Amino acid sequence: MKQNRLLSPGAIVFAVTMVALFWLQASPAQARYAAIVIDADNGRVLHAVNPDTKKYPASLTKMMTLYLVFEALEAGRLKLDTPLPVSRRAEGMTPSKLGLKHGETISVESVILALVTKSANDAAVVAAEKLGGTEINFAKLMTEKARELGMRHTTFRNASGLPNQGQLSTARDMAKLASSLIKDFPKYYAYFSRDQYSFRGQKYKNHNSLLRSVDGTDGIKTGYIRASGFNLAASVSRDNHRLIGIVFGGKTAKSRDKHMADLLEREFKKLALRDKQQSAANQFAELSEKKLTPAVAQKTVSAAPAAAQHHTLPAHSTAWAQEGTEWAIQVGAYGDVAPARAAANQAVSNIPELTDRTHISIAPYRTGDHIMYRARLIGMSGDSAKQACKRLEQRQIPCIAIAPDKVRQVQASDSDQTATRQP
Repeated sequence: MKQNRLLSPGAIVFAVTMVALFWLQASPAQARYAAIVIDADNGRVLHAVNPDTKKYPASLTKMMTLYLVFEALEAGRLKLDTPLPVSRRAEGMTPSKLGLKHGETISVESVILALVTKSANDAAVVAAEKLGGTEINFAKLMTEKARELGMRHTTFRNASGLPNQGQLSTARDMAKLASSLIKDFPKYYAYFSRDQYSFRGQKYKNHNSLLRSVDGTDGIKTGYIRASGFNLAASVSRDNHRLIGIVFGGKTAKSRDKHMADLLEREFKKLALRDKQQSAANQFAELSEKKLTPAVAQKTVSAAPAAAQHHTLPAHSTAWAQEGTEWAIQVGAYGDVAPARAAANQAVSNIPELTDRTHISIAPYRTGDHIMYRARLIGMSGDSAKQACKRLEQRQIPCIAIAPDKVRQVQASDSDQTATRQP
């Protein structure tokens, strides 16, 4: 008699549960793409998509390996010419690697350059074993350092970034790490700008092609494993601004690099426009402090360039603004640019969605013998403007929704009314 091979209901439930658990555990790194761009000077996020979703960092991991190497150099526990022994484990690492052999040594500086340019996994293990005794212990040190740097969603399991289900990070965390490398070790960070490295007669070109294609790039690291896609951390310094970009999950190295370049170029253009507008606004502020006569004040306002009246904010993926709309909200009118700008920024901090295709307008107008400055955010739909005002008023922030025809007008009656409604 044949044995009944059908699964019992309990066994079926168990099997389904285990499959579900498998996918839940794997889910953090399933959706590969994530990106973030930050202003390195102040940490402000300029662009973000899935910034806190856990992904496989791949060889971006070596940024932390290098952080701990630089820290040891600063503390005097290592020197650039310190010879580091190569173990059997290091020799046995899979590519990318230098091809180091058990029993030989390699200098700390060569390890640094091998990690930066070749992304050598054998060199990563050499550094890990020197500083941690074993790579496992070193990975614990890496995770501890991550927590110190505010990388709350990062866990390291090895020094190289080779596949490990438990080794996960986020775009935001990697941006923090890149920023920390730049700020904490400016002398050693310069290694990331090396275009190539020669070791025992073999030349290795830096995998970061942005060094050769994007003006102002001075680092930092590429990464790839099949589970992660093509990752990149980039730092670009231009016109007194430094931007740090992180991209996870590119389909190819070429498309990843182009996407990163596009993201950075877009944000640099916004910063350049903001700088121009800020400079013009500051000129207005200086003029207003000189107690101008009514005639001169009227001339000053009439001649005000548009650049002096607007402060552009970065775009984000929300539905607050719609293309072609001109509704605005006004959060007060002030006798100086600074408090007007502060009021607008306060509104944005309370409702971050306002930054989608919406720009701050600090618009001067004359009332009597004085120049006043309206604090407005322009570029919303009517419903969005009314909803924004409702939310701001709930936070005790005065707000007026302004229709497109009123946005385009500068009327004395509107000016006087607005001037009385200061937060």
